[in-house]
Parts: sequence; structure tokens; C-alpha cells
Amino acid sequence: MNAPIAPSLRSIYDVADEAGIAREDVLPWGRHRAKIDLGALSKGPNKGRLVLVSAINPTPAGEGKTTTSVALAMGLRKRGVRAIAALREPSLGPVFGVKGGGTGGGVASLEPAADINLHFTGDIHAISSAHNLLSALVDNAVYFQDPVAIDGRAVRWRRTLDMNDRFLRNVMVGLGGKANGVPRETSFDITAASEVMAIFCLAESLEDLERRLARIIVATRPDGTAVRASEVFAAPSMVALLRDALMPNLVQTREGGPAIVHGGPFANIAHGCNSVLATRAALSYGDVVITEVGFGFDLGAEKFLDIKMRSSGLWPRGLVLVATLRALKMHGGAKVADAPNPNMDALTKGFDHLDKHLETARFYGLPVVVSVNRFPQDTDEELEALRAFGRARGVEVAVCEGFARGGEGSLELADKVRAMVDATDADPPKPKFTYALEDKPEDKIRSIARIVYGANDVVFTAQAKKDLDAALKLGAAELPVCMAKTHLSLSDDPTRPGRPRGFDITVRELRVSAGAGYLVALTGDILTMPGLPKEPAARRVVVHPDGRITGLMQGE
Repeated sequence: MNAPIAPSLRSIYDVADEAGIAREDVLPWGRHRAKIDLGALSKGPNKGRLVLVSAINPTPAGEGKTTTSVALAMGLRKRGVRAIAALREPSLGPVFGVKGGGTGGGVASLEPAADINLHFTGDIHAISSAHNLLSALVDNAVYFQDPVAIDGRAVRWRRTLDMNDRFLRNVMVGLGGKANGVPRETSFDITAASEVMAIFCLAESLEDLERRLARIIVATRPDGTAVRASEVFAAPSMVALLRDALMPNLVQTREGGPAIVHGGPFANIAHGCNSVLATRAALSYGDVVITEVGFGFDLGAEKFLDIKMRSSGLWPRGLVLVATLRALKMHGGAKVADAPNPNMDALTKGFDHLDKHLETARFYGLPVVVSVNRFPQDTDEELEALRAFGRARGVEVAVCEGFARGGEGSLELADKVRAMVDATDADPPKPKFTYALEDKPEDKIRSIARIVYGANDVVFTAQAKKDLDAALKLGAAELPVCMAKTHLSLSDDPTRPGRPRGFDITVRELRVSAGAGYLVALTGDILTMPGLPKEPAARRVVVHPDGRITGLMQGE
């Protein structure tokens, strides 16, 4: 049973009323969750201005982008702004793994938090089911060699599970004799890394969803030509599983403001953004829309701009770059365990890392407000040093205490973001991408590595070169690129914090995500199925006799 809802939460209909969404377009999922009918997206005034929330490269615990996003929405609402947060759905893997829940923190959180962090409205389960239906249809075609001949040794479509489980990275299927299938080695991806999740988040309609699903490349024929999902007649039944999930989800902040939470691809191994439909819904009804991308600017924001914004035709008015003193100290040479302690030398050295992200934001033409997610141990002297750095760069710095004080603690940030957005009304930032689609794939990757990471060059392994040749034959020449890279460093080496210089990025593998419409370049030791840590977050979860669930969030 779900935890009881705090009596202070508003009816989801009241939340919809505040956002201006007609009640007939609200499909309730209990009292405090709802789906928004896709037809509602064309009914709003469509006056929203988009604000992107990203961050510097984080410590393993994360730096609080979701907390900051929710707090900013709360602060703007307190200032009388019709603000809507458009955020990603949490994945059960991180919820029970390292990071815990993904609904914010402290009083700057989404509600009902336990429900959102667990099964929510079933969207991720639907994506897992659609993915695995395609897996079953592909293997069935291998078994019968019907409706298309498939080389059983060349099935590229894996299975998926919304859980961190390293034991499923490499598995054997089809064992037990001829009646049970054709033996082969395969693997599982976490659902957030599934191409179906990526497609789901980029699709603009049910029809677009079906077209994209049909394009998925699942295997090859004996003659080496590609087999797509359409050839095993998978797309319509996959859409049937995803029909209801495609509608964005409406919830609320702890202070009762509207939030739309929908879709959740990982940012280190996928494109890391909530769904296009959720963003469009928020822009249809909000004056300011706050949207967040995964991990640091080098991963989440680059893909948001080069993939999601290019696909949707949207562009943000400005950037909120989240930083913490502990992360800056880590990038300045302090050990992670020591980073919370006062250390002015490490802090000022860490400013070089922040400066690289500001440099990249300038490349994209985005105005920036640096938001400091404040922790209790942060000193006024350290915060003033960061403000002075910002003044020297001509960048506003706002201290956010949303975790402890909600909207009231984020008024400085809200005021500076509002001023930034208002200043763009006369001349909004124009789209500027890291590369042109007609550039060669290897040149696109080099552009990202040099402009966003600060690398010297890119090295392609023999396998990556082979993959690239195959990708070109599959028509991937003019697709955007989705880089799979560590989130802990600007480089592809997680042990190199700060602002590395004089390094190359090594691409070890390339994969065509034909349905999502991008080419995935894998670097370093990035895994598409994470493992649990030695002490998983699942160990601290408690279900109380009254049904309350605690322990899902860090520090809870």
C-alpha cells in the first residue's frame, strides 16, 4: 500500500486549476497524481519561457539540481510568477542504488514523493514492457525464421529492467534444448538506457512514437542487412503498451505549485531530458518553465541543446548552473570526504572548473545565473569568494537555501532568474549547436570533445572505426551524436576532476539508435546496466505500520 498523503497537499484538480489546465483534460491517478490529456497541449496560451537547470560536474552524491529546480519554481511562485517545473521521472535503479530518491530534497521536493519515486503512474514499467515485448518478438523470429530471417548470432536488441543489477550485464538465453530457443549470449540494460525510453522522450505524438519505434534496428539478416522493429510487426503493439504512458504526469511541489514529471533517460548513457511532450505542456500553461537535465553541463545540457532542442525546435532563454562549495573544492584538489570542510585554497582552484562550464554556456549564447546549493557547513567567507568570482566574470551568483526553507529560501535565485528571462524578451537567444548535422560523425564527436570538454582530440579504437563504417551503411551520417561518458569529469577518466587539459577522448564503441534518431558514442567504462554499491540505498528504506515510507531520500 502507498504511504498516506500529507493532509497539506492540494487536490490534483486544484493544482490543474492554478496551471490553467481544464478539468476535462486531467485524468486523475488517485487524489494527488494525474495524467494530462495530449489534446490539452494545444489549448494553453503558449507563452512560456524556458529556463534550463544544469550543473558543474558533480560529486558522486550529486549537487542538488532537482532540489534547486523545485526550489526555483517555488520561489518564482512566491513572487507571483506562473512557474511550472518540467522534470524527469526517477528510476528505481538510482532510488535503491547510490543516490536515493529523485524528487528533490528537504522541503524543496515534489509530492507525493514516495509514489513518484516508486511506481508513480507506471510509465517506466510500460517502457520496460514495450522494450521486452520487442525482445520476445525478435527472438521468436529467430526461432521460427518468420516473419523475417534473422541471424541468431547478430541480434543486437537487449532486454531491459528498471533496476541496477550487475549480474545481468552478460547472460545466456535459449538454453535447455531446441524447444526453448536458440542459445546465445545477450545482456540487460537499465530501462533509463533503453532506446524505447529515448524514443518515448523525443516523440511528439502517438503517430510519431509508432514511426520511431518501427525504425529501431534489432538485428541483421544472414546477408548482413539490417532488420528493423517494423519487420517483426512490433511497433503497433508497443504503442498499445505506451499509449497511456505518453500522456505527461501532473504533480505538485511541497508548496502546492504545479509540476510536470515525465520520462527519464540517463544523461551519461542516454540524452538525459524529460519528454518533449512534458516540456511543451509546461510551456503551454506556464509563464516560466524550469526544466532540468542530468549530471553536469558537459553531459546533460549539451545533449539537451544538440538533441532535444534541435529535434523540438525549442530553445531556452537562459541557464541556471548549479554549483556547491563541496564540488568546487573537489575539483580544486580536495578529497571528496574532505570537501565539506573549509578549504579556501581548494575552493579557488575549483573555480577553474566552473569557468569552463561558463565558457561553454557563452558558446551557446545563453545568459547564466550560478546557483549555489547551500549546505549548513558552507561559510560566508567561502560564499563571498564565489560571488567575487562571479562578479569578475560578469555572472550573477545566487545562494539558494531551498532545501531548508523552500520557496522563501530561493527568492534571491528567483529574482535573478526572473531578471535574466525578462531581459531576453526583446531579443531571445538564438539556437546555436555544437555541430551541423551534415558534418561527418567523427567531426561531430570532435566538436563536442573540443568545445564542451576542452579535449585536444578524439581517438577512435579499431572497434569504433568498424562500428562507424557499419553506422554509415545504416544511414547514420546525418544523425546527431549522443555521447556516453563519465559524469565525474570533463574528460573520459572519472579520476580527473577540475579542468583537465591536454587530454584526448577515446571512443571505444558506436551504436545506432535509429528510432531515437541519434548515434551513441561510448567512451571510457560507461555501462548501460549499473550495479548496486556495497551499501545500497535500499537498505535504509522502512515501511511503517501506518504505511508511511521513509528512507527513500538521502539523509531521511
